[in-house]
Amino acid sequence: MGLSEIAAGIEVTSAQERREVTIIDETDATVTERLAPFAGVLPCEPDAAATAVKRYTAGANVDTAAQAAGLSPITTTKTLHLLGEPVSPVGSADQAVIRDWTNGDCSRHEALKRTQAAETDCMLAAYVETHRPLAEAQRAIEGLLATRRVRRNE
Repeated sequence: MGLSEIAAGIEVTSAQERREVTIIDETDATVTERLAPFAGVLPCEPDAAATAVKRYTAGANVDTAAQAAGLSPITTTKTLHLLGEPVSPVGSADQAVIRDWTNGDCSRHEALKRTQAAETDCMLAAYVETHRPLAEAQRAIEGLLATRRVRRNE
């Protein structure tokens, strides 16, 4: 069998098919309604959180999603983190320094110096380090943030 026989039927196209993850949502509840039970633990109202999540999952960055929701980028980052999105204003090496600081292994001053990050970024990274995502809230919007992660990895 020669190459021409092996390659028979292979076509070259100028465009690729766009492939997306299909999200199966078995609830009729809106994102706001799904987040309502967490109003007391999220850093913003459920309707603002829902707006931020929808914009963010549609591809907007944190700042744009925050603006659409009428929130600060810090509040939006905290909200996304609590909903299970891996967001942090610092990289993994700097997050390890922040972890050292929150564990008491170095001072705040030393952490700021070692990361060379802005103070607000360090404080937000400390929030991410010291607050675990809310498992029930993650389940409430299951699939929405996963769509963003899949698109980002394409």
